[in-house]
Amino acid sequence: MTTLLLFRDDAYCQETSAVVTAVTPEGGIVVDRTVFYANAGGQPGDRGTLTRADGCEIAIETAIYSPSKVDVIHVPATGCELPELGEAVTLRLDWSTRHKRMRMHTALHLLSVALPFPVTGGSIGEEESRLDFDIPEGGLDKDAITIRLAEMIATGAKVRERWISDEELLANPGLVKTMAVKPPMGTGKVRLVEIEGLDLQPCGGTHVRGLDEIGAVQVTKIEKKGQQNRRVRLAWA
Repeated sequence: MTTLLLFRDDAYCQETSAVVTAVTPEGGIVVDRTVFYANAGGQPGDRGTLTRADGCEIAIETAIYSPSKVDVIHVPATGCELPELGEAVTLRLDWSTRHKRMRMHTALHLLSVALPFPVTGGSIGEEESRLDFDIPEGGLDKDAITIRLAEMIATGAKVRERWISDEELLANPGLVKTMAVKPPMGTGKVRLVEIEGLDLQPCGGTHVRGLDEIGAVQVTKIEKKGQQNRRVRLAWA
């Protein structure tokens, strides 16, 4: 059974009931539906709790995809008594951590607008994130980039999501900014994330609903990671 990914339709859903469909040999827990984002695309898997039918609470350290990519495996803290197959459970996110990642992830989309170069990599954290760009020349001004980000955030633009077919994306390759990570394709449809008036690109991660949720950010460091690779680090201001 494929895990239903509730976060794809509503990134603000913090809790759900679920049924255990499998327990992996390594002790991972698979359920029929989840609010936990699984590690992918530079965004870490969510933390939180799984509460068993008897009220026993299991700490979930992260979430990852199964080898088939159709199920989400919830990785518990060591030493936990695992639930039974078919058991009804409740999943709850560590919302403070998730929301920071949503704000950061959306801010990285803006960074890719401020620096319109191909993206070669990236990582999302609660306090600091980064994007790597394929930029042939140096000379980037971190203060100027910070000001541009602040200007975009101040617009309070709405963030919306919609779906297109794999064929539509292939027919519009200019939508894809990432070189190292391919858009989430293979199911017949791809989710586009639109920041109204500013950006449109395929992305399977979680984002805030409006730029006014992001808050103040700043470019803290620009590093040269190769002849044409520049790493731009972003943190809360």
